[in-house]
Amino acid sequence: MNSATPAAPTAPVRGTTQIFYASTLYGAATLAAALDSGCFRAADRRVLLVSTNSAVPETTTPLDRMPGFERLRGRFDEVLDWNDTIEPLHPGGWNPRADDLPLLQRHLRRLWGLGTDRIELVVESLQVAPALTIALLFPEASIDVYADGLMSYGPTRNKIDPLVGERVRRLLHLDLVPGLDPLLLAEFGAVAEIVPTEAFTKVVEELSGPVAAGTDGAPGPALLLGQYLAALSLLTAEEEGELHLRMVRGAVARGHRTLVFKPHPTAPDAWSKALAEEARGLGAELTVEDRPVLAEVLYRELRPALVVGCFSTALFTASAFYGIETAKVGTRPLLARLSPYQNSNRVPVTLVDTLVPDLEEPGQPALDGAGLAGLVSAVGFAMQPRIRADLREAAVRHLSGPLAAGTRHHFTRRRLTSLGLPGGLPVPRHPGLRRLARRALKLKRRALGGK
Repeated sequence: MNSATPAAPTAPVRGTTQIFYASTLYGAATLAAALDSGCFRAADRRVLLVSTNSAVPETTTPLDRMPGFERLRGRFDEVLDWNDTIEPLHPGGWNPRADDLPLLQRHLRRLWGLGTDRIELVVESLQVAPALTIALLFPEASIDVYADGLMSYGPTRNKIDPLVGERVRRLLHLDLVPGLDPLLLAEFGAVAEIVPTEAFTKVVEELSGPVAAGTDGAPGPALLLGQYLAALSLLTAEEEGELHLRMVRGAVARGHRTLVFKPHPTAPDAWSKALAEEARGLGAELTVEDRPVLAEVLYRELRPALVVGCFSTALFTASAFYGIETAKVGTRPLLARLSPYQNSNRVPVTLVDTLVPDLEEPGQPALDGAGLAGLVSAVGFAMQPRIRADLREAAVRHLSGPLAAGTRHHFTRRRLTSLGLPGGLPVPRHPGLRRLARRALKLKRRALGGK
């Protein structure tokens, strides 16, 4: 009989799988640039998980079938489709019950061949599904968040469960506004890390076609960017159509006779026809760029002399990355229309309104670095006073300082009053008087609503 002690069973070797979630080509290009720059440590397997989050995904071209995506695919070992995984459920609306999460994680590990691997998640828009759902399904995974635009400079739009938020290590972002630190997820101590601009522009080169003939030395066209704000209920379809017409008129008034309009993929065709007719009437020519490509690809291919938009992130990539002149249209009334005040588009509109020259009234002075940071902190606090209570002192400092008068249009009197900030109405200290004031305010609102 062998008396030797039996060897203890060997623990299975665990590998590491990184899951990168993306819903847009812009996001996938940002991930590619981050990978090329060495922003992620080595892993045994890298999976790109794509999702189509439009209202009717079946009518939208999936990310992995868009022109140019094949040039990004090689950075990943495998591409998986979240829509296929959870069909017929919609990615933006599926929030599984907490009791079902362990069972669903086991199912995904088997379906995707993850085995017992350690999972590292890299996601966008962690505040909402599907990114939040994916984070909940892998409760032991570390999380990196990458920013898909100007919203990263604003506060986190929803209060995130600490079981998710505390796992966030970094916020990777493009340096769209040099010198300005993002507010997103800072309440969890997420470290903001810049994805190098050079890496992003090299990825854009991969996605681009040849530069248009005759662009060397000749002025390029004016490129007009559509966003389809009516779909976000920020403007009516008629108001957005008029906004685009103002872009045409303003560009022609600046001396441009060749215009290119890049519509949102889901925007009505009638808008493009109306813009072409308006341009002809003004002695200019407008063509429509309807390929589903990044605006940055057009910067390289067309070499535009001017880029015009409302509050698109592409206005900042144009100026900061490519040195192209930019101009805005319609931000001031949009600031007044955004509702509720904590609408996540507020900081992007604030940045464009503050930093981008106006197409119709050029020559606006811009804030410097410290002034801009103060304004964004004040707006961020007013948007999310509970999530970012630490910004209150910065908000008071800005709203009582010398720049307050010039930035007053970024705040509503009602919001300042409710938060007790400078610029708001004085609030009575006696509880009875406060109740009377609130009752009078309610009566006034009812009266105004009944007219």
